[in-house]
Amino acid sequence: MSRRISTLLVAFVTLALAVVASFTVRVPLVAMGPGPVFDTLGTVEVPEGSVDDPMGGAGGTASGGGGEGDEDTVARPIVEITGAEPDSTEGVLDMTTVAVHQNLRFADALTLWLDPKQTVVPRDQVFPPDRTQEQVDEQNAQLMVGSENSAAAAAFRHLDLPMVPTVRGIVEGGAADGLLEEGDRILTIDGKKIADSNALVEYVSAKRPGDELDVEFERPATSSGDDGAGPGSGGTEKLEETVKLTPGDPEEGTEPDQGYLGVMVGDLPANGTNVKINLDDSVGGPSAGLMFALAIVDKLSPGELTAGKHIAGTGEIDGEGEVGPIGGIRHKIVAAHDDGATAFLVPADNCAEAMTDPPEGIDLVKVGTLDDAVDALDALGSGREPQTCTTG
Repeated sequence: MSRRISTLLVAFVTLALAVVASFTVRVPLVAMGPGPVFDTLGTVEVPEGSVDDPMGGAGGTASGGGGEGDEDTVARPIVEITGAEPDSTEGVLDMTTVAVHQNLRFADALTLWLDPKQTVVPRDQVFPPDRTQEQVDEQNAQLMVGSENSAAAAAFRHLDLPMVPTVRGIVEGGAADGLLEEGDRILTIDGKKIADSNALVEYVSAKRPGDELDVEFERPATSSGDDGAGPGSGGTEKLEETVKLTPGDPEEGTEPDQGYLGVMVGDLPANGTNVKINLDDSVGGPSAGLMFALAIVDKLSPGELTAGKHIAGTGEIDGEGEVGPIGGIRHKIVAAHDDGATAFLVPADNCAEAMTDPPEGIDLVKVGTLDDAVDALDALGSGREPQTCTTG
């Protein structure tokens, strides 16, 4: 065999192996792009068995996207109001997401890299290398619950509803496990009146592991109670428990020398109005908070917040209504544009990134608070110019 033929044969085998490897070998890269959008004023299919929620609160996110398998499903509002009659709504308030493609082969990564709507980055930039996928999913689920709770608290405050700190979730194995329950309304701790969830967090944060707290609370009576009243019907019983605080767990991001009550708490209206978010468990993270809050405000106030328009947006929100920045803003704007939105609510700190080659035909509205967002929607509905990322 001549040297030329040998060289060509080696080159051909090498090329063949490279092609095979490109379709089989995984690379430590992920691709991010526009993800699904969800109209927070719309409905979603959820498993029929998940409809009954004794608390009716955002602390228990239901699984959605039904239609797969044999399980019966039923349509429920994505933002479901209980304890009050929701006002009718029009238009669209889209929450947006980022789709993350993992476990890529080299050929997949190359194809996605060539797609202008996708961004290919090292996996470690998106997923912490010291955490498993299960830990990441659990953290995202917790962030989603926190986002829902903060959205509800911000909306209720915007509507000037009298509030009471309420248990929204129990940490399994935590100090309050078996003593407090979801839906319990905290009245006092160690005889001190607790005005809201911030006051509760501040009080407990000053305590150490092993400290005991006397917690006085009201528990909504169930249908099996003496008065036959159901949750939200006005029937309650006043109880008191002594709770011994437990230390934090560094693996969970909490401090071992600080005492923890082991509850998630949020502020809920004293009149029994409540919110439940119905979304698929795969939707996680904190960035939907602003849009959840706007949907709650729209459903609990007269008139149409959107004036019938198709609005999208994103942004973390805290219980005071402050809107914070998020990741993947450019992908979310593209997702909203592709879904037909004409305006996108952008957290103020994301404006610079959002203005990097945005799609045409969608206004980028700058918001720093829930009040800003409501004012912006009012301006859009009345034909006035809202504050945008370009106007400052």
